[in-house]
Amino acid sequence: MNPAPAVIVCETPRLRLRQLTLGDAGFIQQLLNDPDWLRYIGDRKVHSAEDARNYIRKGPAASYEKNGFGLWLVERKDGTVPVGICGLIRRDTLPDVDVGFAFLPEFRGQGYAVEAGRASLDYGRKVHGLKRVVAITSPDNVSSIKTLEKLGLRFEKMVRPNPADIELKLFATES
Repeated sequence: MNPAPAVIVCETPRLRLRQLTLGDAGFIQQLLNDPDWLRYIGDRKVHSAEDARNYIRKGPAASYEKNGFGLWLVERKDGTVPVGICGLIRRDTLPDVDVGFAFLPEFRGQGYAVEAGRASLDYGRKVHGLKRVVAITSPDNVSSIKTLEKLGLRFEKMVRPNPADIELKLFATES
């Protein structure tokens, strides 16, 4: 039995954003164990293909079902090379939907995060009627801060989404 084709959410001139499938487990395992992911986002304990499949099931796939959006796989159109993830997240710890992104090191600095982030924000506004979108990042994650500013998000305040977390910078944009 062939797996169902991945659902394409939106496209940009260079990129395709699509729902993650269990077939993306190898990519997810690689991304979630990247040193920058571990430093800025944290260890999600995804150390095997089965861990990655569970991450996809319990995180992005569950969010697609519940919210109609989530983190999507970002792939280049020329050859469908996966480069990262980007999308919209509804967190229990934040009052507004959050835009998030992460890319493999070899695909950073090429404008993919801004391109995918804009597509995600446009999708959220047009399809889900989102008026306000936020983002959180570590205070020392300069690259993410620059990307958020290019996306039109502005720093609002420091937040601690969970008592055990460090304080994070909260950025926001309103349409």
